[in-house]
Amino acid sequence: MALDTEKIIEELKGATILELNDLVKAIEEEFDVTAAAPVAAAGAAAGAAAKTEFDVELTEAGQEKVKVIKAVREITGLGLKDSKDLVDGAPKVIKEGVSEDEANDIKAKLEEVGATVTLK
Repeated sequence: MALDTEKIIEELKGATILELNDLVKAIEEEFDVTAAAPVAAAGAAAGAAAKTEFDVELTEAGQEKVKVIKAVREITGLGLKDSKDLVDGAPKVIKEGVSEDEANDIKAKLEEVGATVTLK
């Protein structure tokens, strides 16, 4: 049995919105499918492309731990003990919600002293 596509399209053109809605529901139920568009995936991709705020995470302190502590202290304004605790607890977020330029500057400073940094 071949489908008469043109006939089906003509019938759909003459249908009301309610009839089309009922048709979609019936097809979804009969074939166990959904007619919903994958909007969430498209929205997530668009959101990632338009990201304006970043979190800077110290992933690993590296070999020069003292230099990293000094850099963290300079970047965050924390005291020596708090900076040391932050570096010892890596991976830890050092700064949240910063611009891309600031995040890249912080990353460069930390990587310069041997730390591993991730931007999120």
